[in-house]
Amino acid sequence: MALFSEPEMGDFRSQWSKLQTGFVDEPRRTVEGADKLVAAVMQRLADGFANERSGLETQWDSGDNMSTEDLRLALQRYRSSFDRLLTL
Repeated sequence: MALFSEPEMGDFRSQWSKLQTGFVDEPRRTVEGADKLVAAVMQRLADGFANERSGLETQWDSGDNMSTEDLRLALQRYRSSFDRLLTL
């Protein structure tokens, strides 16, 4: 499972390419833009994990019994994301 959808990755890469081409003419502005873009990517990543956790908490708080299979799949998603984050 990818951390971002293909359209999101394409958009982030496109934004990076635009930034990078501006370095020669405006290096400081380019670095400031890079900082903002990396922060936006990290925030999007954090939001994705928060949404995953919120969905699990909603099920638990409503008294819904999650099957062991549902929990196994959730743990697999977390493990996959964890492993990818550590290889960055």
